[in-house]
Amino acid sequence: MRESLHTIQRDMIMLGNQIPLFILDRLLELSKPDMKGHVANLALEFFSPMEPTGDPQTKLSSNSLELAPLSDHGRLHCLEVFRLSLLGSSPKPKPREQNWRLKTPQQLIHSVTELREAGIRFRKSEKDGLWDIKFKGGTLWIPRLLIHDGTRSLFLNLMAFEQSHIDCSNDITSYVIFMDNLINSAEDVGYLHKCGIIEHWLGSNAEVADLFNRLCKEVVFDINSSYLSILSEEVNRHYKRRWNAWRASLKHKYFSNPWSIISFIAALVLLARFLISHVVEIV
Repeated sequence: MRESLHTIQRDMIMLGNQIPLFILDRLLELSKPDMKGHVANLALEFFSPMEPTGDPQTKLSSNSLELAPLSDHGRLHCLEVFRLSLLGSSPKPKPREQNWRLKTPQQLIHSVTELREAGIRFRKSEKDGLWDIKFKGGTLWIPRLLIHDGTRSLFLNLMAFEQSHIDCSNDITSYVIFMDNLINSAEDVGYLHKCGIIEHWLGSNAEVADLFNRLCKEVVFDINSSYLSILSEEVNRHYKRRWNAWRASLKHKYFSNPWSIISFIAALVLLARFLISHVVEIV
């Protein structure tokens, strides 16, 4: 029974299977007149098991959804409602301003492994909105992402919706491409899991890496319009500083465990004793 429900949820979230919300609302009114206008909330409740975040942001009421830019002419449907609930109502960072737009697949940011080598740390954000990614003091704060067997289909359909609507923002696409850039290997996934940023129910970390790497193939993306473009520039500037890379390498090689620290201190003590004895002999 549960497996059948999951199959129905995945089918109903597909872009090609969408039915305008006003039709569903009319059908609901015929059977339950007192439920008129509640279709949006019922849809969010039905799709809540597919939420990729820790705390579903399903606080949008049907009234607030009716005011959404896409609600005119009966165009609002379940996939749009679900997308709006993921993005929430809080303001997102603005994309960087450019006088030109180059719509080609581009890399927003380096992988987790590369960023760690430059001394950048990763922490799980206390907030759960997909947009709530911050970079401060050399630390990248990312909200938790829950990955299950329906995540690939969910993101594919959300991205397809954004790609096919010129009047729609690319926020979900920006997030997925950002995560795809971060994740190049099973090791990247493993470290994000260790930080509490990724939780998954797939067979292995390698499957998660493959999921993201496949999601973004053939996606045409305007890097300048991404709400993560400015943050990515800040991270990349930090990454390029030679001092950060040298410090991270030193810490990884010589201070990764207590024994390395003890050995380093012992070497310093021996060097100091040698220098002192040498100076004394000269004097």
